[in-house]
Amino acid sequence: MFRKLTAVMYHYVRELPYTRYPAIKGLLTSQFKEQLFYLKKHYTFVTVEDCLDNLENGTSLPANACLLTFDDGYIDHFVTVFPLLEENSIQGCFFPPAKAIITHEVLDVNKIHFILAAADGNMDQLVSGIYDCLDKYRSQYQLQSNSHYYAKLAIANRFDPAEIIFVKRLLQVELDENVRKLITNELFRQYVTEDEKAFAKELYMDLDQIRCMARNGMYIGSHGFDHQWLSRLSPEKQEVEINESIQFLRSVHSPTGNWVMSYPYGDYNDSLIEILKKKGCSLAFTSKVDIAHLCNENAYALARLDANDLPKLANAEPNLWTKKLLD
Repeated sequence: MFRKLTAVMYHYVRELPYTRYPAIKGLLTSQFKEQLFYLKKHYTFVTVEDCLDNLENGTSLPANACLLTFDDGYIDHFVTVFPLLEENSIQGCFFPPAKAIITHEVLDVNKIHFILAAADGNMDQLVSGIYDCLDKYRSQYQLQSNSHYYAKLAIANRFDPAEIIFVKRLLQVELDENVRKLITNELFRQYVTEDEKAFAKELYMDLDQIRCMARNGMYIGSHGFDHQWLSRLSPEKQEVEINESIQFLRSVHSPTGNWVMSYPYGDYNDSLIEILKKKGCSLAFTSKVDIAHLCNENAYALARLDANDLPKLANAEPNLWTKKLLD
C-alpha cells in the first residue's frame, strides 16, 4: 500500500516584476504554470479527502501522489492560482490565517516581508533603524545589546542571507511580543504605508472569495488565527487560537470535524498536538523539507517541499525528490 505523499508548499504566486514590491520572495505566475506542467507529467494529483481516507481506512495512494498546499490566504491564490487549478481539475489545499481575513489587519509576518522588500538593496539602513528602535525601548523592556541579538540571530539559511534572517527572527519571535509589535509597526509605517487596512484588503482574500473556492472543490484548512509561533504559547492560549480558527472554518463552510492544519512557521509542540486531536484535526503539515509519509505516527508532523524545491522549467527532468518518491 502506497502512503508516500509529495506535498508542495506555496505562498506568493504573482508577476513580481510588475508589482510595487518586486523583491517579495515568491513564484512568478509563469513559473507556477511550468510547475503544474511538470507535476502533471511526473505525479498524480490527489485530494485532501484521498489523504484522509488513506490514513483512516488504509486505501492506497498512487505511487507518485502529489498534493498542492497554499499558505497565508493571499489574493494571489484566488486571482491567479484558483483559475489554473480549476482549469486543470486539481484540488488545492488552502490555509488562510483567520485574523487577516476577518479584521483586515496585516499579519506581522507579512509586515516584515514588505518591510524587507521595500528596503531591498539598503539593508544596512534597515538594520541601523532597527538598532535605533532597540535603543529607544532598551530600558523599558530590558533588552539585550544590539550586538547580542545580531550574533545570536544573523545566521544565513538556504533562502536568506544573515542580515535578513536577523530581521525576521528578531521581529517574529525573539523579542517580547509588545516591543516586537511596536518596532514592526513603526517600520511598516516608515517603509510601506500608514493605511494598513487598505493594504490588507489588497493583500489577502476575503470571505466571499474563500467560500467561492470551497464551493468549487478547493479545500480550506486551518492556519491558526493570528499566525503565531504556536509552540511559544501556553496550552491555554494554544486552545484559544485553535478554537478561533475552527470558528473561521465554520464561517467559510469548511469541515470542522476531521479537518487539516498547516502550522504557521511550521512550528508546533506536543501540547498543541493534543489539542488538535481533541478538536477533531486529523492531519497537520509542517515546513520540514521531505516527502511525507501518511501514518498515525506522522499524522501531525507531515513534511512538505517548498515550491523552490521543484524545477522552474517545463521541460525539466525529474529531480531528486521525484526520484526519491519513485524509488
